[in-house]
Amino acid sequence: MHTSVRTPARQAWAALRALLVLTLVCGVLYPLAVTGAARTLMPHRAAGSEITDGGRVVGSALIGQRYDLPATKDGEAPAPDPRWFQPRPSAGLGTNSRNTRYGLLVSGASNLAGDSPELIDRVAAARAAVVRDNSVPGHPVDPARVPADAVTSSGSGLDPHISPAYAQLQVRRVAARNHLAADRVAALVERHTEGRLLGFIGEPRVNVLRLNIALRRLAAR
Repeated sequence: MHTSVRTPARQAWAALRALLVLTLVCGVLYPLAVTGAARTLMPHRAAGSEITDGGRVVGSALIGQRYDLPATKDGEAPAPDPRWFQPRPSAGLGTNSRNTRYGLLVSGASNLAGDSPELIDRVAAARAAVVRDNSVPGHPVDPARVPADAVTSSGSGLDPHISPAYAQLQVRRVAARNHLAADRVAALVERHTEGRLLGFIGEPRVNVLRLNIALRRLAAR
C-alpha cells in the first residue's frame, strides 16, 4: 500500500523537477545566452535593424512602410504621396481591426490562387494605378513594363524592398514632384540598388526607406 502511494508521488516530484530544470535552461538561460551573443556579435541586427535619420529612429530595414497623404475626412483610404518612392502593395502594411487599442501591423499574404478573379481584378487595378500615378507629361508609363512587384504583395506583406525596375519606373514622377533632375534621381536609385547575396542568392533590390531618406536629403540640398 505504501509503495503504491509513494510511486505516484515520486513520479510527480520527478516531473516537477524536470519541468523546473527545463524551464530554467530553455526559458531563461538559453534566451539570455542567445540575446547576449547577438548583442555582442551583431548589435545592430539584434536591436531590430533600426534605421536612423537626423538622430531619431525612422523605421527598420526589415519592415516596409507606406508613404501616404493624410487621410481624408470621408473615410477613404489615403492616397500615396507622389513625392516619395512607394513600396509594393502589401496587405501587411494595414492596421488590425480586431483590437483597436493597439496600432499593430497585420502580416500575411492574400492566399488567393493565381486564377482567382479577385486577384486578377486586384492586379489589374494596381497596374492601372501605377500607370496613372507614374506617368508624367511626355513620358507615359507603358503598362507592359510594369514589373510584377508593383502590383503584387510579398508573402509576408511587409517586404521593405522593391525591384530596381519598379524604382526606376517611379523616377520621373518623384523627380517632377521634388523639382529635381530625373538623371539625379535615377543615379540615386542606382546607388541604393543592392546586388544578389554572395553574387548569386536572391535578386537585386532597393530598400525603399533608405532610398527615401537619401531622396529627402537630395531634395533639401
